[in-house]
Amino acid sequence: MTAPYLAPVVDDAPSADARGRLESVRARYGFVPNLFRVFANAPAAIDAYVAVADAFGRTSLSATERNLILLAVSRANACHYCVAVHSTVADMQHDDAETTARLRDGRPLDDPRLEALRRLAEAMTRTRGHADAEVAAFLAVGYTPRQLLEVLVGVTLKTLSNYANHLALTPVDAAFAARAWSGEAR
Repeated sequence: MTAPYLAPVVDDAPSADARGRLESVRARYGFVPNLFRVFANAPAAIDAYVAVADAFGRTSLSATERNLILLAVSRANACHYCVAVHSTVADMQHDDAETTARLRDGRPLDDPRLEALRRLAEAMTRTRGHADAEVAAFLAVGYTPRQLLEVLVGVTLKTLSNYANHLALTPVDAAFAARAWSGEAR
């Protein structure tokens, strides 16, 4: 794709419905990330993303595990915007820098449990959920069937944002620019 199909909206351009949602996003994050400006083209997209993000935040997975899933899926989908965002989040929550670097590069992780999680998230993305070997490995390292579905919630969340960013060629916000990523999915 050489030109975006969608453009991020400006603060005064969207409908009153979208403006209210963008103000809620601003109150939540302190600014309106460009992803939400893309979603403002269809307020239902903001609603869907926020609902799934809130649900994902209530799972039994740790903040590090949740962000690992989001980063692994974003990399598998080659979403430059979301890899930058979730690399920044990893830095903010003081996740291990080497683990983040390996995730960004698509390299195996040293921790067997986190590696099983990474492999599952990537496989679920690449194979559209047909990942028997990765599911077995995930369960073998101590994750539960409940957590298997929770991983799927994260994959769903990132699929929505990754695909929207592909349609819009969303520019990376200044807040995430230091963690820009220009890699390719493998």
